[in-house]
Amino acid sequence: MEKTCKQMILNCEKLERRFAMLNGGRLEEYQIERDDSGPKVGNIYLGRIINLEPSLQAAFIDIGAEKNAFLHYHEMLPGGDELLEKQINEEDAAEEAARNGSGDAPIAARRKKRQEGKPGSKAISEALRRKKKLTVADIPEFFKPGMELLVQVVKSPIGTKGARVTTNMSIPGRYLVLMPYSEHIGLSTRIEGGQERDRLRKILASLELPEGMGLICRTVGEGRKATFFKRDLELLLDYWRKIETAMETKKAPFEVFAEPNLVERTIRDFMTEEIGGIVVDDKAACKQITDTLKRIGGAKMAEKVTFYNSPKPIFDHYRINDQLREVYQREVRLPGGGCICIDETEALIAIDVNSGRGRKGTDQPEFILKTNLEAAAEIARQLRLRNIGGLVVLDFIDMKAAKDRDEVLRTMKKLVKDDRAKTKVLPISKLGLMEMTRQREHESILDQVYNPCPYCSGTGLVKSPVTMSVEIQRRLNSVLRDRRYKDVPVRVIMHPDVLARLRNEDAKLLTDIEQKYNHTLSFRADPLLHYEEFRLVDPDTGAELR
Repeated sequence: MEKTCKQMILNCEKLERRFAMLNGGRLEEYQIERDDSGPKVGNIYLGRIINLEPSLQAAFIDIGAEKNAFLHYHEMLPGGDELLEKQINEEDAAEEAARNGSGDAPIAARRKKRQEGKPGSKAISEALRRKKKLTVADIPEFFKPGMELLVQVVKSPIGTKGARVTTNMSIPGRYLVLMPYSEHIGLSTRIEGGQERDRLRKILASLELPEGMGLICRTVGEGRKATFFKRDLELLLDYWRKIETAMETKKAPFEVFAEPNLVERTIRDFMTEEIGGIVVDDKAACKQITDTLKRIGGAKMAEKVTFYNSPKPIFDHYRINDQLREVYQREVRLPGGGCICIDETEALIAIDVNSGRGRKGTDQPEFILKTNLEAAAEIARQLRLRNIGGLVVLDFIDMKAAKDRDEVLRTMKKLVKDDRAKTKVLPISKLGLMEMTRQREHESILDQVYNPCPYCSGTGLVKSPVTMSVEIQRRLNSVLRDRRYKDVPVRVIMHPDVLARLRNEDAKLLTDIEQKYNHTLSFRADPLLHYEEFRLVDPDTGAELR
């Protein structure tokens, strides 16, 4: 059996926590987390409907964030359906308790009063008593502004958009995912082998699960005994009981469940038998990880944790920072001399494959295929590291043979198979482009780390010296024609690079302007000025000429 060489490296600082997965020293996964109040994927909120937009078939929900969350009509079911049916049951229980004089009557009455205070409650109850299930067409009638809904974040706020939410809850544990509003019992598609899948199905069927709830066995549950699943289910049901209590006692908007921090999520989602070691540079985090691993995997697994205590930063020691530099660059070099260029836009991610230094052999099919296969491997890696998604368009080097195009497609599908984000790859089109989609739940690493440049407003471009020279001459012609400035001296202040253009290539043009208007001009450089900024002033008074 080949010895594993995967390592998990955790860097914990005051404002930021970083996680890196190394495979033979090569960076394969990277995540960062910062302390902020923004909604995170997995968080559950008791929200309030602000308004419904029939044209978008969506509702906007106040969850206490800066921007209202977006809830599509399809995502309002089945969770919304279940909540409304629960409301009817509580109302019926309250009435029955009151009639029988039950000791639970005061509690039931308080619940009924709370439900009756919700807009549209009475109409919904009556309608649901006539109907078995809600449909999307019923939503505008049943769900009204001001109503409370339990929602879960499925996509964090990105750019100017608020979080995207659903009422179809799922709470992940170490081995199981609890689905409170679905009766589905399933297994991860990555668990292979008929016997193992049958064994796991029997274990799931034997678990004591409340009526109406479902479970999914995660990949990490493969090979585990029933005891592990029972402990995990108890923890998940405890989470859900706390959520239900908050629903009854709190007012919207309110966060009723928060996803664990990066340290806990790392152990929950990435820790498998193939991980050779975990290195962490924070004592508290090290103890937390050790205790967690003892609980879920025993003392042997906990022995894999090492506390890093060295003056040299942990990401420098493992050469992670060196590899991270390319994550923030547009161009990434390939082993064979080629490169890929990655451009993130609002509509899509465009990735171009170039032969680069290997241009000498670009007419050889073998070289082209080799470069494209190298590019496919690096593209799959960069998509994970940069956490970019949505529509991705890949422009590989043109391949004449159909078998070569098929090989690149097969390779790409294989490379993204283990990506945690859902990914779909399409064949190379007649235009030579491969299209793929990658689930986008969070901001990309680039958006998390950088703000748009205030100098170029995020375009990456500034006007050329030629363009600025044209604009200055145009402005001079306009000002010098004005009779108000006939006898006023004119000084032009600009960026040094623009002044260099005016004093050299365009010097004669400025002399022509002076002769044309019989006016003497002076020029000064100011390195503090924006490249695209210039000023025309009276040197005696400092007044700006407009």
